[in-house]
Formats: sequence, structure tokens, C-alpha cells
Amino acid sequence: MKLSTRGKYGLYAMLYLAQKAHEGPQSLKSIARLALPDQYLEQLLGCMRKAGLVTTVRGAQGGYLLAKSPKDITVGHIIDAMEGPLNLSECAVEGDGCECPLGDSCPARPVWEYLTNSINALLYSISLQDMLDSKEMKHS
Repeated sequence: MKLSTRGKYGLYAMLYLAQKAHEGPQSLKSIARLALPDQYLEQLLGCMRKAGLVTTVRGAQGGYLLAKSPKDITVGHIIDAMEGPLNLSECAVEGDGCECPLGDSCPARPVWEYLTNSINALLYSISLQDMLDSKEMKHS
């Protein structure tokens, strides 16, 4: 399992907005200084806006802002907005049309469900504020 550039860039952009939360709207160009391509970044921030994680302000002093406090936005929210729900196996989610011939009788299914649920719980337990507060996780 590997996080795509979409998920990584989305997290970088959101962490940047969290760092600048008290400085007002941030322009696309200022966020792109993280070495993120402008057009791609605009798409990612559009997804974040649709997910209710960022808002936009129009005008000369406009830009992007977090829609919620950094303590209320988790890595799980961001990854879900960028990548969709994280599932290690299609069969780890009830009712998703798993084509496995073993279905519910598969001996490995409980392991995939446990791992998927554990990873998601961890992702949803780490907020942007936690990242800002942790010296080991700070990004400048």
C-alpha cells in the first residue's frame, strides 16, 4: 500500500494552511511554494473545498482558508477527500460487491477488516493541530 502523490500533496497543502491559519487567506502561488504544481494543486484544493475542509475567498486579498479549526481536520479526512475511503481489500468492506468466491467464509477477511479499521482509526486520530504541535511532524 502506497499513498499517491494526490494524498501526499493534499496533506502538504492542508498542513501549510494550518500553519498559516492566523494569517488570512493564502494564495495558490503561496501554497505552491511547497513545490506543488499550480494546476494540480488547484484541483486538489477543489476536492478539499467539496469535502468541506477549505473555503475560498475571492478578490485581490483572496485565497484559501481552512474551513475548520486544525484540531477538527484529521489526516483521515484529508486522505478520504483525496483518495476515497482506505480499504486494504475490497472484501474488507461490507456490501461492496466483493467478487471473492469465499465471501464471508474467507479466513483472511477478518484480518483485512481489522487492518483496514486499525489504519483508518489511526488516520482519523491525527489532526492537523497534532502535526503542528509535534516537533517530529513539523513541516516548514
